[in-house]
Amino acid sequence: MTAELHSIIDLIRYGASQFNRAGLTFGHGHDSPIDEAAQLVMHALRLPPDIPPSYGQARVTADEKRQILALFERRIEERIPAAYLVGEAWFAGLAFRSDPRALVPRSPIAELILAGFEPWLGHRPVHRALDLCTGSGCIAIAMAVHQPHWQVDAVDLSEDALALAAENAASLGVAGRVRLLRSDLFAALRGQRYELIVSNPPYVPAADVSALPPEYGHEPALGLAAGSDGLDLALRILRDAPDHLTEDGLLVVEVGDSEAALVELLPEVPFNWIEFKVGQMGVFALDAGPVRDARERVAALCVARGL
Repeated sequence: MTAELHSIIDLIRYGASQFNRAGLTFGHGHDSPIDEAAQLVMHALRLPPDIPPSYGQARVTADEKRQILALFERRIEERIPAAYLVGEAWFAGLAFRSDPRALVPRSPIAELILAGFEPWLGHRPVHRALDLCTGSGCIAIAMAVHQPHWQVDAVDLSEDALALAAENAASLGVAGRVRLLRSDLFAALRGQRYELIVSNPPYVPAADVSALPPEYGHEPALGLAAGSDGLDLALRILRDAPDHLTEDGLLVVEVGDSEAALVELLPEVPFNWIEFKVGQMGVFALDAGPVRDARERVAALCVARGL
């Protein structure tokens, strides 16, 4: 069957068909088998992802085809996310190193970064920004790249994730403006305040982690599970953010499918649920005032959970 595959487009089409046949799950940077097959093919050929379509008819060598088919086989048999197979993921227009030390970069917050967090910031100046649960550093580093006048702090509990984030900050030329700190959320940030706090924390309900497709099993569990309803970290962030936001600061947090549970817990909080190009994706923006107003209620919820 594979003897009839000769061109780049042949191999991309074949890979996509094989991925569909194998029932793979997509969502680690790509949402379609064609895009993921293209990523693997371009990586094996050492070509950029944005080559002109005319190159699709270019013929590959026998050795190149063997490398591509080997990547396809690993993707199918081992269910390893493509970003881990190639060691790279694109986020906010930037190439990040990606490996099992941290989740594959994929947050819709990338769209907000490219838009300068407008209209949610309302053109308020930002001097200091914070990225909680930074993982690979993608959010913090992308903010620093796209907003050269911002100083960005990035925290994570995982030393492995912080090591990967340091590599990414260096490779993208912003190591001097991104401060990486090992911290359990705000614990190491006493007295620090920010005009913008952003977080993509773990938000998968603990009972759901084991039911996730095999691809997610290659990612660190620390970056996924967050209590019975996926909201343990989000509630701690809401509770403690008033101590770290400036008077007119902005808090942006991703909670994914736990959005409905958060609204049920805090119906009085005026969350702004952000609409992205592909629709609503469980990311809220909240000004410092409403964050302060909700603190007592959020604190009570945290006490009830033993947080």
